[in-house]
Amino acid sequence: MASIRLKNLVKKYGDGFPAVNDISIDIEDGEFIILVGPSGCGKSTLLRMIVGLEDITSGDLYINDERVNSKAPRDRNLAMVFQNYALYPHLTVYENIAFPLRLAKGKHSEEEVDRLVTGAAETLELTDHLQRKPANLSGGQRQRVAMGRAIVRQADAFLFDEPLSNLDAKLRGQMRSEISQMQRRLGTTSVYVTHDQTEAMTLGDRVAVLKKGELQQIASPRELYEQPVNLFVAGFIGSPSMNFLPATIEGGKLQTALGALDIPADRAAKAEGRKVVLVGVRPEFFEDAKLVDEAKKPHGSTFTATLTHTEWLGNEQYGYINFDPAPEVRELLNNLAREMDADELRPQVVVTLDAASRIRGGRESEIWLDTRKLHLFDAETGENLTRDAEAGAALTAEASEERAEEIENARQAESAQHEQSAVTGRSGGSHAAAS
Repeated sequence: MASIRLKNLVKKYGDGFPAVNDISIDIEDGEFIILVGPSGCGKSTLLRMIVGLEDITSGDLYINDERVNSKAPRDRNLAMVFQNYALYPHLTVYENIAFPLRLAKGKHSEEEVDRLVTGAAETLELTDHLQRKPANLSGGQRQRVAMGRAIVRQADAFLFDEPLSNLDAKLRGQMRSEISQMQRRLGTTSVYVTHDQTEAMTLGDRVAVLKKGELQQIASPRELYEQPVNLFVAGFIGSPSMNFLPATIEGGKLQTALGALDIPADRAAKAEGRKVVLVGVRPEFFEDAKLVDEAKKPHGSTFTATLTHTEWLGNEQYGYINFDPAPEVRELLNNLAREMDADELRPQVVVTLDAASRIRGGRESEIWLDTRKLHLFDAETGENLTRDAEAGAALTAEASEERAEEIENARQAESAQHEQSAVTGRSGGSHAAAS
């Protein structure tokens, strides 16, 4: 296992364009880091710089406190899992997994190769498929074979480059779970590139959000979600995305396209001196006013709106409210959309409603908004004016402690399972001898 330290890494191509621009990240031994961002943000380039497939223009890369800028990929002891699996079609699953061991000629005995391959196959539930060829496997099984090849190398770290993007939605969910459990059991340092929201939020100890080659924020998924540092992170993290509404503050109230909203005085004070702010509201901060507890109502604001339509999903439903922004605000939303690799940010508010709500499209309805949780952003710089950095750091620290406990529990469970298997094996052997 290894710690990996990125210090002011820069990657420029021939035209001088910085694909990676002054990125510094400290990855702890055993940590699972996600690199996420829109297409062209530099996440795959950064991963390839770590493994040695891309030269470093400037800055320093350390693995276990050793500077490795000039080291060849084979000398960094890192295992990479690619998007396209990179399996050899003429080899069996067994030989595909064993390939990196065979490549190190004379380093591993046949007994050691067999032990490592069968161990990896057991971890990934591939034992019954070892004599099959890749063409006869499902996409999920092929991806497990690719991961098995990484495991047998006993590398210091795993690097994943969008490994699940070729799988359908159901298989992606299954493989996410398998990768997460494998990483907990092995405790191997892992860096994982994805553009998928769910993968980023469910897999990583910390998530690094990149935009145009620059690191915007690195934190636990929960800190990114609840305490985003700027407009870009707030809009990129979360599905459905955070709603953005232009607003002015008058008399302690937010004047928005949804009407006047009461907000806590401390939040209103953050926007003093600004003509216009952008209000960031998660869809789940809304609710059907008829279903809100009376004790909870004073902590929010109620407004009347006509929804264009609703989408019922069984456990919840989404409602949609259109609004007409001023031309300058529409341009701001369009710029943000381009940064997030989206076609446009429609002037629309998405609200999450309880499945029991009877609100329907075309009807005027009363909606309640929890104004304690909304964010205010500077319309020009994108800075989150209401971010509580201390609360955010506490969320990431808490996630780190919980993750360490999960890894320890997983290792203890696996150790107990091995001991039980050994006892069962000895018992079976003694019975055989007696007979």
